[in-house]
Amino acid sequence: MNSFQLISQLVNLIEEFEQSNKKSLSLENFSGFLNSRLADQGNYTANADVRFGKEQPEAQEMAYQLDNNIARLFIFMSRYAKSYIKKALLHTSLATAEDFTCLAILLTHSSLSKSELIQLNLIEKTSGTEIINRLLSNELVTQWDDQEDKRSKRIAISQKGKELLYVVFADMNHVSKIITGKLTLSEKITLQYLLQQLENFHFGLHNNKSITNRNDIVAWNNN
Repeated sequence: MNSFQLISQLVNLIEEFEQSNKKSLSLENFSGFLNSRLADQGNYTANADVRFGKEQPEAQEMAYQLDNNIARLFIFMSRYAKSYIKKALLHTSLATAEDFTCLAILLTHSSLSKSELIQLNLIEKTSGTEIINRLLSNELVTQWDDQEDKRSKRIAISQKGKELLYVVFADMNHVSKIITGKLTLSEKITLQYLLQQLENFHFGLHNNKSITNRNDIVAWNNN
């Protein structure tokens, strides 16, 4: 769609809005009308993805469906964020974003079991164990036997880990500002609200181990 076609479509929608809302014409009301109109008629169209070529239009149409497009954008945002964080962690003993988040969570607890730390960081057991071993090897955390569960180990951030973390925090602030791009304050607040809703939903699924395989995913969508 070129700019002329978009303007023409917008004018038609404004005329429709005016006919149905003669006494309450405002940008805010038109925005609500437009969102409602698109949702009711299923006229949502995503912006073209620069990664896609011209082949397989049926697959592309599926990719641009609203839920699929949001999911894809989440994946891309995650990869951008990890890339920035990795660059910010260069020349430190923290190798990955997960190293940083594990250490940051430990900072706010007196101690945690290994399984608790892995669970809170939303990472798989194998990857979590590798991260913890890396933190131990770099003396960023300490470890001891759990007195209540002899099969378990407890870990806590060390003084060396605290000192490193507070140095890294400054760079992470810069990273966070890059991640949120050029969004306005209002847009950031809206985005934070929406992401928090999703976090609450997914954290519940994660804690309850509701999604353990493909069948669980299919079953949830059929509910």
